[in-house]
Amino acid sequence: MTTLVTGAAGFVGSHVVRQLAAGGEPVRALVRSAAGRRVLEGLPVEVVCGDLRDPESLEWACRGVRRVYHVAADYRLWARRPEEIYENNVTGTRNLLEASRRAGVERFVHTSTVATILGRGEPRPGALPDETTAATVDEMIGHYKRSKFLAEQAALQAAAAGLPVVIVNPTAPVGPGDWKPTPTGRIILDFLRGRMPAYVDTGLNLVAVEDVAAGHLLAAERGRVGERYILGNRNMTLEEILGVLARITGRRPPRVRLPHAVAYAAGAACELAARFTGREPRIPLEGVRMSRHKMFVNPAKAVRELGFAPGPVEAALERAVGWYRDPTLGAGCCHALGGVAA
Repeated sequence: MTTLVTGAAGFVGSHVVRQLAAGGEPVRALVRSAAGRRVLEGLPVEVVCGDLRDPESLEWACRGVRRVYHVAADYRLWARRPEEIYENNVTGTRNLLEASRRAGVERFVHTSTVATILGRGEPRPGALPDETTAATVDEMIGHYKRSKFLAEQAALQAAAAGLPVVIVNPTAPVGPGDWKPTPTGRIILDFLRGRMPAYVDTGLNLVAVEDVAAGHLLAAERGRVGERYILGNRNMTLEEILGVLARITGRRPPRVRLPHAVAYAAGAACELAARFTGREPRIPLEGVRMSRHKMFVNPAKAVRELGFAPGPVEAALERAVGWYRDPTLGAGCCHALGGVAA
């Protein structure tokens, strides 16, 4: 029986594909374009084109499939047409859940995000947020978070109706192969290119992308149906992250802490320009709003129930830096970026 991976050309998805293939699993990798095929070149997998918004293509993709890893997501903090984000993340997830039900899939691992647990990320009384933390759609900042919250709700409803769905909520993955890049990868890339003269007071939970992929496989084997599992590791302020990057690269970290009001004004100016150019703003307002609060969480449940054992974040950041400097190191292609000078 075959395993289907959606978003197989993406940052996390490509690592899931690689780990499944390394274990001898027959993999069907769903991509949307020829560019996605290039990311997976050389891997012993069946690469097929399809679209989450096209139910017929998903019916075919799910034929003969035993497990589904639904990693695909429209991860944008700005879009000229925000409805596209909902079409991909919400309608697309519902389409795949239905196709999987019809195919009699034995396990469906849905990749959500820690954002659905944190909401706005505002400080809450008591311990750090975890899978028991209750958030609502009204707490989600921006279209991406709202769409992922609604997609997660669809996955939970499918689990309640009998489909064997397990949900994983990755934090901020880092490592090789982030070729688009993600917002976290953009921080690393901007640092390497000397485009980060200042920083804001915020924080993230970082985790190696390889560990996130491994967590998906553990969730398929050991996860409880209808449960969520945070795949995270270390809570770090942005200042700490930049300090680690400075030690890895020998570059000086930015010294200026930018007030959020100034960052907001810059984001507003970038988004105003984006309305006329159609190009993604360099500083999306959604990202500025998210940065007002530290996105710290407690990932102990995945460690306890899945046997999730993430490695050092510093090593993951070093692998990311090495890959951006030399994208021939593997873990996908970097045709959109090219290497950066050491």
